[in-house]
Order: sequence, then C-alpha cells, then structure tokens
Amino acid sequence: MPIIAFNFTRINAERHEQKAGPMNIKNNVVLKDAIKTKLALGAQSQDVLRVTFEFMSSYEPHRGHITLEGELIYLEKPEKIDSIAKAWQKDKKLPKDEARIAINHILGKCNVEAIIISREANLPAPIELPSIAK
Repeated sequence: MPIIAFNFTRINAERHEQKAGPMNIKNNVVLKDAIKTKLALGAQSQDVLRVTFEFMSSYEPHRGHITLEGELIYLEKPEKIDSIAKAWQKDKKLPKDEARIAINHILGKCNVEAIIISREANLPAPIELPSIAK
C-alpha cells in the first residue's frame, strides 16, 4: 500500500521543571481514524484512505512531553480502500499488514521530528542515539 502523502497537523512540546534523578521516556503511536475520501489527481479523482494519528513521547515523572498529530494518505485500488475502510469501521483497527506499514512510516517521520523538537525544548532525545562505548 503506497503512502503518497504525510502531513503534521499539530506539533506540541512542553518541558516542565527539571528535577534530578532518573527519567523514563515512553513513546506511543495511536491510529485515530481511517476515512475513505476522494483525492483529485489531475482531471480525475481517486479513492484514497486518510489515516490520522497521534505520536507522543512522555518524559516521566512529569518532566515534559512531545505530541505530534498528523495524517497519512494511502493510494490503493478502490476495492482495497473499501475493504480497509470497512475493517476500520468494524473494529477501529487497520488490517495487520496495513497497520504495520502505517506505523513504521509514522515512527520513521515522527522520531526524526521529535529529536529535533527535543533539542529545541531542552529535553533528551526520545530515542537512544548511537554512541561509542568505552
């Protein structure tokens, strides 16, 4: 299933009071909705699937958070789009393969953005960055 567009619709970061001690960083992705819609491609329109998501990095205990919301646009055969949209309406879940593709794409984009935002908010990177051991 090709992803033809990816957009952030909301970016939010907060850093709370810095305290000494251990910090735990939790990352989470939630697929919020999957809607069949039309997309104009030249003179024609095509059925696509618009998947909205939320990515959140939480710095605990109460140190801060980074929240990214956005959407993906999938382009696929009309019958496949219908099938995926119906599966979403039934269970509020994407089929396993499509969910894997969507979440991997979201993680790839959001982790990079969250690293940049964490630097600006003076928070640690939300994922462990490579380093040279002693």
